[in-house]
Amino acid sequence: QAELGLNEHHQNEVISYMRFARFKRGLCLKTVDSCFQDLKDSRLVEETFTIDEVIDMLDGLQSVVHSEVESELINTTYTNVLLLQQLFSQAEKWYLKLQTDVSDLENRELLEQVAEFEKSEFTSSNKKPTADSVKPKLAPLNEGGSELLNKTVACLQEENEKLKSRLKTIETQATAALDEKSKLEKSLRDLQMIQGDQKPNANQDITELENKVAALKSQFEKTLNDTTANQKFLEEDLVTTKHDLLKVQDQLSTAEKELEKKFQQTAAYRNMKEILTKKNEQIKDLRRRLSK
Repeated sequence: QAELGLNEHHQNEVISYMRFARFKRGLCLKTVDSCFQDLKDSRLVEETFTIDEVIDMLDGLQSVVHSEVESELINTTYTNVLLLQQLFSQAEKWYLKLQTDVSDLENRELLEQVAEFEKSEFTSSNKKPTADSVKPKLAPLNEGGSELLNKTVACLQEENEKLKSRLKTIETQATAALDEKSKLEKSLRDLQMIQGDQKPNANQDITELENKVAALKSQFEKTLNDTTANQKFLEEDLVTTKHDLLKVQDQLSTAEKELEKKFQQTAAYRNMKEILTKKNEQIKDLRRRLSK
């Protein structure tokens, strides 16, 4: 007979869950079979069908079977979560932390071992459910509680010894800290006495430093005021210079216009203009002659 490496009680719990899973699996298979039977009874009433009719029937069957299988898989997932919740809740009552290895869920060797266990339990022996396997819900076991309690006490005693050793270490450190504190207090008193002797000199240094700071502050304010006044003067001078520049530009433009006007009134300008006019006429006459 195949075994799962569990004690008798836990193995009976596994058998109970497998019986429940087999029952749900059987219902799911019956539902799938009924989907096919419904298709036979409702649609397969003629001797011949077209390709479109066959495709339509298969699509409808696929949709129904997909919905049923998906619903059953989702329900199986939720059922497994509830089972884990029961186990974890029972473990937490004993302050235990259970761990799972999801990678083992796809271990073919382990899956075959479970399949062999199911085969031996439900096909060969056909065992009846025991009293332990039909319990309505999980509950903390009384058996083994004393052993767990003894282990807990032993762990607490070991932790207590560790705490005692740590306490001794802390006491030693505290004594050393108190000695160091006394030395520091003595050094502080000596330093305060030395500072008391040097206090008059320190006050004089502070007064001189304050006077220097005040002088620097006064000099800075004076420099700032002078800079502001110079900046204002430069701005006013810049505005005046700009106005003068515009005035000079206007005068220069007027002078250029008058100079051009006077130049046009000179005899040389008139003679040059007449010469240019004659040359233009000659060029036009030559162009007409060339074109002919």
